[in-house]
Amino acid sequence: MSVARARHLPPWRYRARRRAVEAACILLGIVLIVWSLAPIYNMAVIALSSHDAIFAGTIWPENPTLDSFYVVFTEGFWYLEHFWHQFGNSFFVGLMTMFLTLLIGSLASFTVGRMRLRNGWLLTNAALMTYVIPASFLAIPFYRIMQIYGLTNHLWAVVAAITTFATPYAIFIFSQYGKSIPMELDESARIDGANPLQIYLFIYLPLMAPALVAVGTYALLLAWNEYLYNFLMLSTPDSMTVAVALAQFLNSDESPWNLMMATAIVYALPPLMIYYMFRRNMAAGLTMGGVKG
Repeated sequence: MSVARARHLPPWRYRARRRAVEAACILLGIVLIVWSLAPIYNMAVIALSSHDAIFAGTIWPENPTLDSFYVVFTEGFWYLEHFWHQFGNSFFVGLMTMFLTLLIGSLASFTVGRMRLRNGWLLTNAALMTYVIPASFLAIPFYRIMQIYGLTNHLWAVVAAITTFATPYAIFIFSQYGKSIPMELDESARIDGANPLQIYLFIYLPLMAPALVAVGTYALLLAWNEYLYNFLMLSTPDSMTVAVALAQFLNSDESPWNLMMATAIVYALPPLMIYYMFRRNMAAGLTMGGVKG
């Protein structure tokens, strides 16, 4: 129905239609909230249940307990003997991936956009073309490359793999965001005697802060949740990340689901905190990078 026809509707029909639309939107929102929160709620219920009460079928455990979290924090189960070491491995992979993604992406976008590299647009487009091939298809070739260079079962192999997949997105966002920074600032700095490195460090990077936060958070979360390359490259308990170690719970004859869910909740807390700390910067960086042409 066109806007002109809607204006000629009787007031009561117009109000009824508007209330029906609002009710439908509220109902859809409730369904989406329940759909999104149900798995998280189920995780919490299982983590707070004792081992014998996991399959009791109750909406909330009759006798909720924090014993599962205590076992996780004290590494009191044989699958959790290396939990904090593996937690540190996850942090190392995440932080190194974030650092390398920001470094490579910002340098590439600075070279293309600020130093006016000839045919530089080919670099950004070629980087995005890598997403045409699914990451899972590159797993075996990447493993072979790491094997040739002796990096199998090493955290740097995972860092290299995830950085490879995060960098094209970083270059695109930085290139688009960088167009909002006036070139006159660079020219003024050159007149004052600044070299390209000083312009990059003291002008470009500070003004790119929202985009750096957005892409850095994205790279960290990507590395934190990565499983395929962690599973493929890392094979010993000392080198594993928590994402891979969690799957070992399923190898037991009697899987301790309460311990698994408690471990998953503890593992999910850092990225959740990081996201809510920088969510405004992420929105600003991604929005600016997405609309500048």
